[in-house]
Amino acid sequence: MELFSDWMGMTGGGQAIGRYAHYLGGITWIGLLYFFNFIQGAAFGEMSDGARGEALRKITWRTLWWFRWAAALTWGSGIWILAHQEVLNSGDYWRSASGMGIAFGFVLGTTMAANVWMVIWPAQKIAIGSSVRVSEGGEADSEAPAAAKRAGRASRVNTLFSIPLIFFMMWPSHFGMNFGSPDSGARATIWIVFAVIWIVMELSALGKMGGYDSAINKKVLDKHQDTIVYGLVITVVLHLLFEIVA
Repeated sequence: MELFSDWMGMTGGGQAIGRYAHYLGGITWIGLLYFFNFIQGAAFGEMSDGARGEALRKITWRTLWWFRWAAALTWGSGIWILAHQEVLNSGDYWRSASGMGIAFGFVLGTTMAANVWMVIWPAQKIAIGSSVRVSEGGEADSEAPAAAKRAGRASRVNTLFSIPLIFFMMWPSHFGMNFGSPDSGARATIWIVFAVIWIVMELSALGKMGGYDSAINKKVLDKHQDTIVYGLVITVVLHLLFEIVA
């Protein structure tokens, strides 16, 4: 069968299956991420406590199942794609602008998947579990408000990261090739700017830099509209760096 010919090659069946799974997983994951941040959050703010609790138990709980497993599929299939591209075994590729874009996407995607499984999901289990207990006549979990805050910040920084992530996933086919292989100084400059943005925003969202209500979190992560704007700003800044120094 054609599907199984040149299985490990660039145009082989392994690559095709990996990309198909990556697209399906990514659409589902990022779509649900945007649902949580753009729709559910605003709707919850307008609901009564009872209605919000019922929505948590009957809608959010089910959505989180698809959300976390879509994240796992997207990340796992991304690794599968990388493993099936012989060109990636070359150090020259990773020094190229195209390789740098893929590396940026890998770092952001891995961070986002880790946030889903290590922050958002554990925190949401606490928040939703508390809601279930209250609905059954029990006491609310005192940890629930803090857990909800943790989940919200991690989800919002994932939204921020998703904007440059998607851009750099398309980067090799549309922009990266135009910049060839930047010299070592240009690569270092671009990587330093990227790393500073990534580390500062991730640590801030995790409450490691001034707590969950730090000035930067309030500025960038409080409102989803601001998060979108800053995500686009980060994307433009990184692109302009290639234009200027590469």
